[in-house]
Amino acid sequence: MITNYQVTGMTCGHCVSAVSAEVGALDGVTDVHVDLASGRVDVTSDRPLDTASVRAAIDEAGYDLVEA
Repeated sequence: MITNYQVTGMTCGHCVSAVSAEVGALDGVTDVHVDLASGRVDVTSDRPLDTASVRAAIDEAGYDLVEA
């Protein structure tokens, strides 16, 4: 299953790496694709993800998850 998120504050390749690493470490996540230009983060997982967990991972990376 693929879930899309909108993230603000990312400006460079390091930002992409940080978000990918933090979100990718969540249980059940199998792939993370970050589009820097749009701020879109597509997360592939083998089960539904808890939005609070995704938000915490993005916060840990130093960025903000936009409310849907």
